[in-house]
Amino acid sequence: METENQKREYVIDATGKRLGRIATEAASVLVGKDSPDFAKNMIAEVTVKIENASKMDIPENKKGNTYQSYSGYPGGLRSETLDHLGKRLGYAEVLRRTISGMLPKNKLRKPTLHNLVISE
Repeated sequence: METENQKREYVIDATGKRLGRIATEAASVLVGKDSPDFAKNMIAEVTVKIENASKMDIPENKKGNTYQSYSGYPGGLRSETLDHLGKRLGYAEVLRRTISGMLPKNKLRKPTLHNLVISE
């Protein structure tokens, strides 16, 4: 007997909510912690959609937080503030990087992020 796994859809409205609250909720659902068939070694059958990412509440003191990337070469450390990154690539990218930092650091991180859809 075969069972079919239907891909669930989880929608989060970001209007007026804080960045961290949205990110923790999305990361928890992406990992599959909210479902009864949770397994650490499996990607959850869920699509998380975040709407109105540009309308989320970011306080002034958090806009100075830095996002860093390292190329692997000497002197290759690049850092950028949250406010600058939001203006350059949009607040959807800020949200995507924040959620990525909350996921487990293993081979499933990148495939799990494919289940995340963010709309400005």
